Amino acid sequence: MTKSELIKKLADQTGMQNEVAAIMVDTVLEEITASLERGQRVELRGFGSFGLKDRKAREGRNPKTGEAVTIPAKRVSFFKAGKELKDRVDS
Repeated sequence: MTKSELIKKLADQTGMQNEVAAIMVDTVLEEITASLERGQRVELRGFGSFGLKDRKAREGRNPKTGEAVTIPAKRVSFFKAGKELKDRVDS
């Protein structure tokens, strides 16, 4: 499902205009993003949680030349599915 499909489905199910549904979807996604930027975890009960993991700096290799390169430390986002979502997908 794409973002535009989600907006259309929300508008159809609630009877609101597509523009209003788009604002709602954008607001939810923006708040999740802003929380992650602040280093906070986002939990949606029954669906899952979004969080951050710290990756240490490490040595890697350029696949073309084989030359050693330093890969800097960084924070990466991750999603962990909740129990209800896992159960629904698995059945």
